[in-house]
Amino acid sequence: GGNQQKVVIAKSILREPKVVILDEPTRGIDVGARAAIYDIIADLARRGLAVIVVSSDLDEVLGLSHRVMVLNRGSNRGILDREHAGRAAVMELAAVGERNPELNAGLAEPRRRKILDWLQEEGSARVRDLSLAFGVSEATIWKDLEKLESDGHVNRQDGGAFLRTMPKQVQTLSLQHMENIEKKRKIGVKAASLVGDGETIILDSGSTTTEIARNLTGRSSLTVITNALNIALTMGAVPGYAVHMPGGQFKAPTLSLSGDSAADYFRDVHADKLFLATAGVALESGLTYPSLADLQVKQAMIRAASHVYLVVDSTKINRSSFTRLGPLDVIHSVITDDGIRAEDVRAFENRGIKVIIAH
Repeated sequence: GGNQQKVVIAKSILREPKVVILDEPTRGIDVGARAAIYDIIADLARRGLAVIVVSSDLDEVLGLSHRVMVLNRGSNRGILDREHAGRAAVMELAAVGERNPELNAGLAEPRRRKILDWLQEEGSARVRDLSLAFGVSEATIWKDLEKLESDGHVNRQDGGAFLRTMPKQVQTLSLQHMENIEKKRKIGVKAASLVGDGETIILDSGSTTTEIARNLTGRSSLTVITNALNIALTMGAVPGYAVHMPGGQFKAPTLSLSGDSAADYFRDVHADKLFLATAGVALESGLTYPSLADLQVKQAMIRAASHVYLVVDSTKINRSSFTRLGPLDVIHSVITDDGIRAEDVRAFENRGIKVIIAH
């Protein structure tokens, strides 16, 4: 039918176009079929193509990719809808930005924040990769890194930059994201209470899952699978616990292992429960993260677990990050703090997702 035809048409434009313009790409498509369209749009952007989505409903494309420009059909100005720019997965196209300095200047600061998010997730980045990811020239990226360096966040080096705090952070086994720590501690206690003796669990990397690990030491005969070095050290110190880790590439900010090897490892295991972290979760955009590197690992974790708990503090709800992992139907329960709004609780529950509130 029409849904299948739209997917086929979308796939056909993957044949090396320079600019892709999608006009209302999900209009008339039911929610279950939209994921295919979202994945195709994100794939186009990942290939470094210029992607423009024209939509009268900007919420439908939240979280697709920060390399996608969204134009609001209802705007007489015909430019980026500024009201949604902070939430939407929106970044300028290189050609548009260079021809329109005003637009480029207006988007520079959001782009720099996203670049910093990337570095806080990955530890370092190459200018070439950032240029392709954000759809701007390498010269523009160098200017962004120069500003981030002058603000004290990064150190530039040949070909890229690295997070200034990274060496000390690794030496002390400390994590990058420690904001809202009291909320995360409450979530950690609640999540740990859901783990029974003798279970096999997967703990994702991150500050919230670290709090879960710190509250699991009273269980017996646990099998813990994690890609986080700090969590493995905490769990490995408990007598009677079996701790397993994948191989992979080391990521300093999250003290974790990532990449193909890590993903392959999780494809061969099964766990009772997964406690999954995220940078942002929204009803339309689903689960989003600051960079692409961990997506395949997290997808493999999800497939390996019977029950998926998303552990997320309330400040990350209705927030979108750089790249999209998938729709909300990949999770079974959300564990969050009491800062969540009542309407958000209802929205999750209407999608069949149980909301567990940590007080």
